[in-house]
Amino acid sequence: MKHFYTLLLAFVTSFAFAQLAPPTELESYYSNVDFSTTGISLKNDLIDVTEDKHVNYLSYSDVWDASRITDLDPNNSDNVILLYGYNDTDGSITTDRTRGKFENGGNVGDWNREHVYPKSLGNPNLGTSGPGSDAQMLRPSDVQRNGQRGSLWFSDKATGEFTNGESGATNGGWYPGDEWKGDCARIIMYMYLRYGERCLPTNVGFGSSASTPDDMIDMFLQWNAEDPVVEGGLEDVRNAYHGNASNEFAQGNRNPFIDNPYLATVIWGGPEAQNRWEDLSVTDVQQDRIKLFPNPANGNEVTILSNQTLVAEVYDILGKKITVQNITTNQTKLNISELTKGVYIIKLNSENGSQTKRLVKH
Repeated sequence: MKHFYTLLLAFVTSFAFAQLAPPTELESYYSNVDFSTTGISLKNDLIDVTEDKHVNYLSYSDVWDASRITDLDPNNSDNVILLYGYNDTDGSITTDRTRGKFENGGNVGDWNREHVYPKSLGNPNLGTSGPGSDAQMLRPSDVQRNGQRGSLWFSDKATGEFTNGESGATNGGWYPGDEWKGDCARIIMYMYLRYGERCLPTNVGFGSSASTPDDMIDMFLQWNAEDPVVEGGLEDVRNAYHGNASNEFAQGNRNPFIDNPYLATVIWGGPEAQNRWEDLSVTDVQQDRIKLFPNPANGNEVTILSNQTLVAEVYDILGKKITVQNITTNQTKLNISELTKGVYIIKLNSENGSQTKRLVKH
């Protein structure tokens, strides 16, 4: 699968870095960040803003209440979405993707608070306060599936494993699932910004840091690129809530790599990640803005808005091309009726180049 995505994603060494400019609604939040810098200099600015904006420190108990607000299923507000989950209908509660928001606790059938960065892997142990109760890192998860992950390091799945995109133990570690690997990578990046050497990426995932300027590993950079942020999806909802310090259970700080995954590319290199900010340009050429919605999708079509004619290629998570369709200003609907539930990659080709987007179908 990694080889497939390598074909889709240009690597940062092949082009000049995009010019970074946050959108209007984020200008105030990032006002003290110098986006003309790269590498460790940009990282240090993001460290400062991430620490300075963290003005509310939640207790471990507060995270229950925060999760019941930030992690709601958009299709059923009585449920929360469970990290690592992928199937509500296979008869196994351990694979559930959603569960009643008040069904939390420590018993079989409950959901609990998964430390995406396990407590025991912090140096020192993260505990259940401070970094151990950081709601940007804690996510609802089935009790048993959380226990299966335990403190296993994150790992890429082996070839041929988890062909339906599910999570599970692999290669002596834990694969979070096709839908969740980008989320997990961006959480690890956030924890590294916020807590520094206490939460090193090299202590929580298999991979090499040889090509990065510090302790970031290539696997998390790959996951960040392969699994982009869904516009208006769960990551955005969580980030918006915690970024508003006036919300009752909000911390006040944001995860910059959710706001723009491309920031990771500018800091650490690796494959070119999703670039979410409208004012970005590559080699002084403004990229056309392409929007895809709804995402996640429940019906038989999605809308793609662009000011140019596109050829949309739909691939499954294993890299098999499923369909090709032309998208114009008059024909904006992409037919997804033949897609089953899962995660797909949409490659959008125009005369100006290609962009890739992740599509989740429920």
